[in-house]
Amino acid sequence: MAPAAPAHDTLGGTNAVTWKGGEEHWTRRDDVDLFLWHKPAAAGVPHAGTIFFVHGSSMASQPTFDLSVPGRPDSSAMDWFAARGFDTWCMDNEGYGRSSKHRPINSDIANGALDLAAGSAYILERAKDKRLHLYGISSGALKAALFAQQHPERVGRLALDAFVWTGEGSPTLAQRKQRLPEFIAKNRRPIDRAFVQSIFSRDHAGCADDNTVSAFADAILSLDNSMPTGTYVDMCSKLPLVDPEKIDLPVIVLRGEYDGIASVEDLLAFFAKLPNSFKQFTVMQGISHASFQQKNYYSVYHILHAFYTQPEPVYR
Repeated sequence: MAPAAPAHDTLGGTNAVTWKGGEEHWTRRDDVDLFLWHKPAAAGVPHAGTIFFVHGSSMASQPTFDLSVPGRPDSSAMDWFAARGFDTWCMDNEGYGRSSKHRPINSDIANGALDLAAGSAYILERAKDKRLHLYGISSGALKAALFAQQHPERVGRLALDAFVWTGEGSPTLAQRKQRLPEFIAKNRRPIDRAFVQSIFSRDHAGCADDNTVSAFADAILSLDNSMPTGTYVDMCSKLPLVDPEKIDLPVIVLRGEYDGIASVEDLLAFFAKLPNSFKQFTVMQGISHASFQQKNYYSVYHILHAFYTQPEPVYR
């Protein structure tokens, strides 16, 4: 049986959304309670590995990775990968979703990497694998990359989606920098349905269907009505936060064709400095920023599945 939820403060939305088919877990880092959600591999399927999914700046983990949308099959990435033999986990960083929100901090990238250290230790104690496959999206990719840089012994393969390195040439970050004083002045920023919709309209309208965006907003707002500012501050004023030359692991960099968070040039410069020869760079057609919620989400699943299951070379 999963551990009982500890008492802590959660900012909730107004929409009733429930998640099914998984196991609730909790771990602690200092006085912080961290919520983890586990969907085990399907029975009777050969074990393929353990995936740890890392969410971004403006939503908790379950809405991103275990979303249910009527009429949209396989909306849950966790379910899709579990059906193919992967043990799947996600975690709410401090300040998000069900995890603690009581500390007067803005939950920046470095803090998120510390959360991942605690969460990964908890998962590895229970996993069949000695290393985790890591997937991070947007600021979650930055957290995942920093964590992998700090704890390479815990990571098998690293997937960075909607990643940004220096921020050079990013239209999204250029617009966000105009509000940097506001983000620096407070630890949290409000979100609402219009904000969630803006994620899908700011780069290239039409990449996601309205029903999916609506279900995504319902799921996000059922857990939070505000988000930490730390990742925004970091991405607008402190890049680069990771050193590619210190990430000597198999890495895939995924960029949506229309994503405005990072330029192709910025990502290719990062990619060129990765020391491990097992590395891939892919442009995802017809996709903007939130790839699992796009119309072409099956393409993302396919790319990730191929990366995580690619056989090790017999000759180096």
